[in-house]
Amino acid sequence: MKTRLWNLLSTVLLIAALGAWIALPWQGVLAVAVVLALWLVLTRSGRLALAAARIGIASLPQRWGASSVIIVGIAGVVGVLVAMLAMGEGFKAALNGTGDDSTALVLRGGSQAETNSVITRNQVPLVSTLPGVARGADGKPLISAELSQVVNLPSMADGTDTNVQFRGIGDAGWAVHPSVKIVQGRPFRPGLREVVVGKGAQGQFRGLKLGNTLDLGKQQWTVVGTFASGDAHESELWTDVETLASTYNRRAFQSLTVRTDGTAGFARFKAAMAENPQLKLDVETTRAYYAKQSGQLATIIRILGTVIGAIMAVGAVFGALNTMYAAVATRAREIATMRAIGFGGLPVVVAVMLETMLLALLGGVLGGLIAWAVFNNYAVSTLGANFSQVVFQFRVSPELLWSGLKWALGIGLVGGLFPALRAARLPITVALREV
Repeated sequence: MKTRLWNLLSTVLLIAALGAWIALPWQGVLAVAVVLALWLVLTRSGRLALAAARIGIASLPQRWGASSVIIVGIAGVVGVLVAMLAMGEGFKAALNGTGDDSTALVLRGGSQAETNSVITRNQVPLVSTLPGVARGADGKPLISAELSQVVNLPSMADGTDTNVQFRGIGDAGWAVHPSVKIVQGRPFRPGLREVVVGKGAQGQFRGLKLGNTLDLGKQQWTVVGTFASGDAHESELWTDVETLASTYNRRAFQSLTVRTDGTAGFARFKAAMAENPQLKLDVETTRAYYAKQSGQLATIIRILGTVIGAIMAVGAVFGALNTMYAAVATRAREIATMRAIGFGGLPVVVAVMLETMLLALLGGVLGGLIAWAVFNNYAVSTLGANFSQVVFQFRVSPELLWSGLKWALGIGLVGGLFPALRAARLPITVALREV
């Protein structure tokens, strides 16, 4: 009973230590590495451990087949973990990078997204007169009444229907979305059934090449331009809001995008909106709106990636345990000889751990390189808050690679600890008789 409790307690403590290690910032990791290096260099036990580790590492080529089990297993864990987290980071970056703090998005009070918002036409001129609204060179308010219609387009990958956001913008739409630039062709002309398409949408959905004709809303639309914005708008098709409204028989708008006079202008605009009893509308910056849209899905992806990585890590730990137990068994006489000539238990434990950590480090580097080579800037799309596809790119950042390396070293720590303890506890007389 005591043995079972001790094993359970050891397992809980090991899991807690592993979690603390993964959560440790780089400064903490650096401090641990410095302390270990100083111990290895300045103490007698450390120098003995370093000497023993050199002997074990020198024999790795003779055990390369078994050692590769650790490297490949940990590389798989790190590769999958980094790829999953890179997907979440890419989606979050695409939406967080949309909009700014001086552009306001106006929705109906209580609406969480454009799809369930309604703004009547008589509210638009009232909003345009509020303080804080910026004006263009012609003196007109920079406000764009917009519609969002979800349309079906075949995906580039397999031709299945996907939901794509078809946005109608007002006359000031280009001015209130300054990040959107035409990179091919020309802008659409108001009153005509012409569309411009985002670069992201063009790469993910079929039929969006310049000059192509689209059948949308039982009408023929011509693709006349391609735009780039570096944000979530690249997933959309754009056209004139009045033309879109007439095609789909829409009598009201869904949102207003308003350019304000800086952050101070936004504060005045929001305060004036709240004080006007005729306008029961919600206001927030475009940056805040799109960041909020990304939060839930990015969190789900991060949790899912961590859970999958943890499950795979368990398998990698068992692979490391089997490999290192086998390595200790085949080197039993060698370890016993070292202990007989003066190597204590601690140097032997540290030597085996250093060997395992080196293999884990190689696996972590390999997995990170594979994830970066295969997935960095890889473009995909997923369903966003408006029930339409958002195109984004995987982002394999240095922070994710660093996190993957910590996972690798943590797996190596767990996988090498128990074989190392067995090597230190192995009776010398018994080990010397083993073949």
